[in-house]
Amino acid sequence: MTAPRVTRKDFRYIVLGLGGLGSGAAYWLSRRAGGDVLGLEQFELGHVRGESQDHSRIIRLSYHTPTYVRLAQRAYECWSMLAADAKEQVVLKTGGLDVAPRDAAIDLRTYTDSLTTCGVPFESLDAAEVMRRWPQWRLGDEHHGIYQSESGIAMAARANAAHQRMARAHGATLMERTAVGSVRSIDGEVEVTAGGQRYRCESLVIAAGPWSSPVLGQLGTDIPLEVTREQVTYFRTPHPEAFAPDRFPIWIWMDDPSFYGFPIFGEAATKAARDAGGPAVTADTRSFDPDPAQERAVEQFLGRYLPDALGPVLYTKTCLYTLTPDRDFVIDRLPTHPNIWTAIGAGHAFKFASVIGRILSELAMDGSTPSDISPFTITRPILQMKNPPKNYMQ
Repeated sequence: MTAPRVTRKDFRYIVLGLGGLGSGAAYWLSRRAGGDVLGLEQFELGHVRGESQDHSRIIRLSYHTPTYVRLAQRAYECWSMLAADAKEQVVLKTGGLDVAPRDAAIDLRTYTDSLTTCGVPFESLDAAEVMRRWPQWRLGDEHHGIYQSESGIAMAARANAAHQRMARAHGATLMERTAVGSVRSIDGEVEVTAGGQRYRCESLVIAAGPWSSPVLGQLGTDIPLEVTREQVTYFRTPHPEAFAPDRFPIWIWMDDPSFYGFPIFGEAATKAARDAGGPAVTADTRSFDPDPAQERAVEQFLGRYLPDALGPVLYTKTCLYTLTPDRDFVIDRLPTHPNIWTAIGAGHAFKFASVIGRILSELAMDGSTPSDISPFTITRPILQMKNPPKNYMQ
């Protein structure tokens, strides 16, 4: 499908990038601004070159700071509103288990403290109780966990398509295969050259994921981002009934290295991966070939702790992370451009895609948001450093 011919060149709002965050922004802008929204995507809608496709992403309330917990609470609200609007389920609750050695690099007390502060119920479990409830696990007395019942699966590809479909239903124009050539401020507005055409808008939202640095660079903003190639593997377990979504939760292994996984969903297979363990790449030159060493690391982890989840590999697929050095989001206005906003997901944003899209729409339209985004400023000290320390464990 070729991009539709669009004769209109002036819009109130333009969104660059229609992955998870950009599709969310286009949707929430269109709910209030209707046809005054233009979304631009350089590839086909639903492409797999970035961060936001595949069947599933983890969604959870369990987070290490109250700010993230409260943002996750609003994320559930936004996904629910999208589901009602699209008349389609986009979140499946399975419950969620955070498991860790008691001396792990990630302290589970930061999670329990944050959940307690926000009034979110959870259960602290020792290894014996984890294995009593889910005998698929093989743990020792040195392990413990947190169970939170609202966790589950954000249906990534389905949710992206729903955001896009409903943005169009509300009047937005979404153009795929329309690469952006230049972005500049002019006469108090923003001019975007894309697909050989020039478009103008009052406010611009940049949700370019691993292509963020080149776009931001055109606007005089340079922050230290690292793009890494990550991968997930689907295993054809011989015990599918034990890993059905109503019998087994999503899970995260809270240590360094960190692993995470899913019950069976989208494929007749379990899914597991290592978090933030891939090599640095660029979005345009990255390979799509899986790394056998990463695949072996996941297999070895499952063989030790979740052996029944293993089976013949169905497939391994790659994706990208766009990482800030502190692994926190960027959701902010560009320092020298009062009508240009950006969001960067730091490799863990899909669960928040709809609420971040809503926040971007509130910022672009109202100049403020009821959500606390103070930790996500683009001017925070670590983003002003040329060679900042990196901490990708959360």
